[in-house]
Amino acid sequence: MANQCRRAMVDGKVQGVWFRGSTQQEARKLGITGWAKNLPDGRVEVLMCGEEQELDRLEAWLHKGPPMARVTGVSVSVESEQEFSEFTTG
Repeated sequence: MANQCRRAMVDGKVQGVWFRGSTQQEARKLGITGWAKNLPDGRVEVLMCGEEQELDRLEAWLHKGPPMARVTGVSVSVESEQEFSEFTTG
């Protein structure tokens, strides 16, 4: 199955709660590459690339996040395919 990429913008209490590190762990378990980074406005941006089924799983996980997070919204857009060797945080 072909790889796809999606960009997710995660709103809520998602900084200072180990959201990026937890996202990285989940992505690596699913074989997803890309990155997660904090934005100045308090959101977390996630670029994820992989097979559709695994992207669906990570996207569903982003709606909940780690235990200390309080996600209030996730908006997702389809991106052009990109190549990453792993999933990183920035």
